[in-house]
Amino acid sequence: MATRLTHDMPYAATPDEVSAMLDDPAFREAVCERQGATRHDVSIDGDEVRIEFGRRTKGLPGYATKIVGEEVTIVQTETWTSATHADITLAIPGKPGEVSGTLDIEPDGDGSVEKVVLDITVKVPMVGGKIEGLLKDMLRDGLRKEHEVGKERLG
Repeated sequence: MATRLTHDMPYAATPDEVSAMLDDPAFREAVCERQGATRHDVSIDGDEVRIEFGRRTKGLPGYATKIVGEEVTIVQTETWTSATHADITLAIPGKPGEVSGTLDIEPDGDGSVEKVVLDITVKVPMVGGKIEGLLKDMLRDGLRKEHEVGKERLG
């Protein structure tokens, strides 16, 4: 059974403006830096976004560090099927976990809201659910930092 993360990011900007921001490699790089990525590589090719970044696992419980190590590499792929919808996958190469979901940008009053829904699955007996919870917290923190950068960019 997967752990679900739902996160909304409201902006005082139109869906087109939010979409343009998400299509800007400089924005994506700024998000990686704000999230504390140890390294990152951003590529945007048409409707495909690929972000590979490293994150330290400092502060994780010992059982989790044994599984993921001192640093984890995450490969985020977004496949945009329209200007306001993307399918998302996050892979952790060589580790027993996967994340998949969607990103939608919807009008909201005078602005818009970016809605992210992710399902997190870690297939490790006994501790998989606990690790899913840790990943959920880490991803939520990353989305909060992305939202901070987005609000700064969009005014």
